[in-house]
Amino acid sequence: MRLTFDDTVEAFRFEFRAWLAEHRPTAEEMAADPAISSAHLPDWARRWTRRMFDDGWLVPGWPPERGGRNAAAVETLVYLEELERARVPRTTNPQGLGIVAPSILDFGSEEQIARFAMPILRGEKAACLGMSEPGAGSDLASLSTRAVVDGDHFVVNGQKVWTSGANQADVCFLFCRTDPHAPKHKGISVLLVDMDTAGVTVRPLPHITKPEQTGLNEVFFTDAAVPAANLLGELNNGWALAGASLAHERGMVWVGTVMELESAFERLAGEAREVLPGMPAFEQARAVDDVVRCYIDVQAAKCLGYRSFAKLARGGSAPEQALMKAFCSESSRRLHLVGSELQGDRGLDVWEARRGEQAWIEQYFNSFGGTISAGTSEIQRNIIAERVLGLPRG
Repeated sequence: MRLTFDDTVEAFRFEFRAWLAEHRPTAEEMAADPAISSAHLPDWARRWTRRMFDDGWLVPGWPPERGGRNAAAVETLVYLEELERARVPRTTNPQGLGIVAPSILDFGSEEQIARFAMPILRGEKAACLGMSEPGAGSDLASLSTRAVVDGDHFVVNGQKVWTSGANQADVCFLFCRTDPHAPKHKGISVLLVDMDTAGVTVRPLPHITKPEQTGLNEVFFTDAAVPAANLLGELNNGWALAGASLAHERGMVWVGTVMELESAFERLAGEAREVLPGMPAFEQARAVDDVVRCYIDVQAAKCLGYRSFAKLARGGSAPEQALMKAFCSESSRRLHLVGSELQGDRGLDVWEARRGEQAWIEQYFNSFGGTISAGTSEIQRNIIAERVLGLPRG
């Protein structure tokens, strides 16, 4: 499937492509200091974010003073396509750029925007998202981290888990319970917590296939004093902020996801061409069927994505984004399983496989995270049932 765009949009594409060719970070820079394994944002990542901001390419649809150039929605689409095609990260702090900064711009005071949002956009600060807890993963409203008013501060106690990037964050976008007596959806607030606050402790969690990298963390709050001025929006209105925050994350993230699927399928097709001729006939037929199903998944994902985009571009809502999220993450898991099966026993050794490009088993392990982060597949199916299909609850 291919879409064609008018001359104005194509001119925008080639302008950004030329800018990328001149200013993109080098592969050597990115490999020498991978963002995920650092206890800080690497220098190249900070420079890259600042360059994107200054030149209006950080969030093209925003005004220039916020790192954009007032681009149309369709121009933002081709911008994301070009980033993925060039294999250059838009940011090494996706929670900060995609969720925290936009939410502060929407709900924060001028002081909060100046102190938190703008430094995130300029690459001066990194942010993490304090949502999931040991007893509250998909059911965010069951969170138990407490924030109690004490004069001009909140005193915070509790624990968060699976917090991406907390090990390198300067600020946490923290969901906490501020009214334990209210219904669980109505007693939640959001605090902007400086990560160097006394009583905040970060403990990295080992990665299943890369123990030397620390992307996920536990965060503990022990009598952490947070200024009342760091309350985002209204007290006990955190549930509304949660919906708005995740809407920012899910916006057009599908563009990168679909292009990653396309790229993975190209690798899968290459693997199939290499190994299929040596397979017994009965195994070959099943393998061909699996590869074709993966191709169909990729094409279906593109159709879903463009349909969702068309609705958003017209100013409407697109509950199909839940379908897109669930379908793409499940398709990625299936595709990488097929790649692992094609490799057979030679692909089972993760450490050996990592030396080559076709580390299918490692990527298969990693693909399970996509079915959990930003809302599990089970939660997405509930949304699809209620908002897309109009089925009753219960």
